Amino acid sequence: MTYNTDPDAAEYEARRLQALADYQILDTPEASAFDDLVEVLSLICEAPIAIVNFIDRDRQWFKSVKGLAVRETPRDISICAHAILQRGLFIVPDTTLDPRFASNPLVTGDPHLRFYAGALLESRDGYPLGTLCVLDYRPRELSERQRFALQALANQVMAHMELMYAHREQVELISELEATRNELAKLATTDPLTGLLNRRAFEQRLDQEVSLIKRGAPPAALMLIDLDHFKTVNDTLGHKAGDEVIVRFTELCREAFRQADVIGRWGGDEFMVMLPRSSVVEAWHAAERLHQLLAITPMRDNDTPACFSTASIGVCSLNGSGNMEECLHRTDELLYRAKELGRNRTVCESEGTPSPP
Repeated sequence: MTYNTDPDAAEYEARRLQALADYQILDTPEASAFDDLVEVLSLICEAPIAIVNFIDRDRQWFKSVKGLAVRETPRDISICAHAILQRGLFIVPDTTLDPRFASNPLVTGDPHLRFYAGALLESRDGYPLGTLCVLDYRPRELSERQRFALQALANQVMAHMELMYAHREQVELISELEATRNELAKLATTDPLTGLLNRRAFEQRLDQEVSLIKRGAPPAALMLIDLDHFKTVNDTLGHKAGDEVIVRFTELCREAFRQADVIGRWGGDEFMVMLPRSSVVEAWHAAERLHQLLAITPMRDNDTPACFSTASIGVCSLNGSGNMEECLHRTDELLYRAKELGRNRTVCESEGTPSPP
């Protein structure tokens, strides 16, 4: 009984080759697990040559080989290519008497192979991948015990390959789970519209910075930003337009602030920025860059006339003198003061710090 029961032999061969590719065994380095099986088989069968081989599209490739100095041969001269066409053991007592192999260059010339016995290496879904085989330079037979050992060791080859397959799947699954975990962590800490830190994540980062400052790290600055008259945009142009404005404002924030600065969406049209190792004056200059970008950058594409926005900003120092809640409260008061003064300005905590008109 042969394996070629599919009426479309080319389609069957394509599926067989895919099954072989799924094991990712071709062209892999030598491995002691396979080498040990080949050594044991050679001893049991008293054969000078023993091979774990796989039949690729145009070649016979050896995963492990004893007694030959090559790692592959052309498929068209492979005895194993015939062995994969039938179930069970494939034994050729004398190759010179078998019309399939009598003119084979491996028989008529070096290394003058006269005996072959191979056991099928079969995939989990029944496709023949290659053989575990022994060869000799003289005609001979295998005893019943040797035949049993050949089949048993072939089963061990496939068992090891299945373990490798399962391990690879497990590694891939763990990688996918880790990617999913990271994605969930990202979703839990970022604002879905802007990709900035959400309020909870920003509070955690701010709390860490306050703790570092209390332990001797340089002071930082904290900034609360409110987009002026944002409600009017939503009410007159719709929430989609409002989202576009928020996204454009986020882009301007990334341009105005340093990579080390931490930007978060505080809620709605409010944003928080924490500037590590920065004074209030340095934070004011960063706020001024943002005001200037807002003055020259339309907040939506293809608007006629162009839509511009302004922002009110409060800035306070993080110097370790208070806790996170107190810092947030001071910044909120400074933002409220900026709105009272007419919006489109920055109000800072320390007296004498300039505010843009």
